[in-house]
Amino acid sequence: MILLRALLVAAGGTIGAGARITIDQLLPDAARGPLSVLIVNVLGSFVLGVLIMHLQRLPWRLFVGTGVLGGFTTYSAFAVDVVQLWQQHPAWSTVFALGSVVAGLLAAYTGVRVGESFARRRPRAGTP
Repeated sequence: MILLRALLVAAGGTIGAGARITIDQLLPDAARGPLSVLIVNVLGSFVLGVLIMHLQRLPWRLFVGTGVLGGFTTYSAFAVDVVQLWQQHPAWSTVFALGSVVAGLLAAYTGVRVGESFARRRPRAGTP
């Protein structure tokens, strides 16, 4: 059972990491780096917020939540970007760090609310 769970996370992580690099490569060169990390982290926070309401079974939570979205979003790249930006522009680094955290929290909150809305509309078993 432990191996199956690890494989689910690994398979999902492969998909998520591939999606992250795809988004990064689709952006113009000037927008890569901190901006692409911000985009994937905020988008990943929103999507996880939506899905958390629907992923009740552990295998799906491991595959999509921990795997796909864990591989898609990236705290380590965010941390390095903040440190590198700090060395050149301390004020902008602070704005970027705080803005990223606030945007991620707002995206997750919005995603949970959207997920709750979808859950309320979904017909229950045995209901036409």
